[in-house]
Amino acid sequence: MLFIRSALFNVCFMLLTPLFSLLVILFRPFGFSAAWMWARLWSTTILGLLRLLCGIRIHIEGREHMPEETCVLMAKHQSAAETVAMPILVPPYTWILKRELFHIPLFGWALALMGTIGIRRGTPRAAIKQVMKDGGEKLKEGLWVVIFPEGTRAAAGTTGNYQPGGIVLAQKAKAGILPMAHNAGVLWPKRGFIKKPGTITFRFLPYIPLEEVTSTKRADLLRRLEHDIEAVTRELGG
Repeated sequence: MLFIRSALFNVCFMLLTPLFSLLVILFRPFGFSAAWMWARLWSTTILGLLRLLCGIRIHIEGREHMPEETCVLMAKHQSAAETVAMPILVPPYTWILKRELFHIPLFGWALALMGTIGIRRGTPRAAIKQVMKDGGEKLKEGLWVVIFPEGTRAAAGTTGNYQPGGIVLAQKAKAGILPMAHNAGVLWPKRGFIKKPGTITFRFLPYIPLEEVTSTKRADLLRRLEHDIEAVTRELGG
């Protein structure tokens, strides 16, 4: 039964994602907000199907830590679930992700048109410069910047190699950092076909204000973020 329910969800996901991506593309000339509406609706629709077909519910904790000003969100990356949920978790934002995703028909094109920051992971120095330039501009425009410090998905129970790009951006652009942990990889595993019923919990950790970001050594802040995000991830069962 899990196989059939997961198969139905995967089919719906593969059909609806290009459709909503096309709507984002078509509405982008009318402004960011017009296109963003469809991105949020895509997120809501997919999460609704996830609950209906796979029995996976979404629970959000720590909203009291969310700042009013734009910031850099540094999140655990275990699954596709957090990318689907992000439009309803935080205010309008831009991603930092691998540039290869832009090559995906419709979905990748929509990402590019929404101003997503696509980096080439094989050139770290150039990637950092691009994050500084483009990420700083997006923050000034009033958008949050979302980055997965591990760079790629790490299976539940494992830890990827945390990179300092998000911290460098926050320090240079004079922005705070909001960490986020979750257990999505347990129910929607990395490259996993079967979706297991249960509750995915997204938890925002205490906000790190600008003053603390700029006064803390980069290496110390990276260690702290990794420790805190991973500790809460394990606490949630991820």
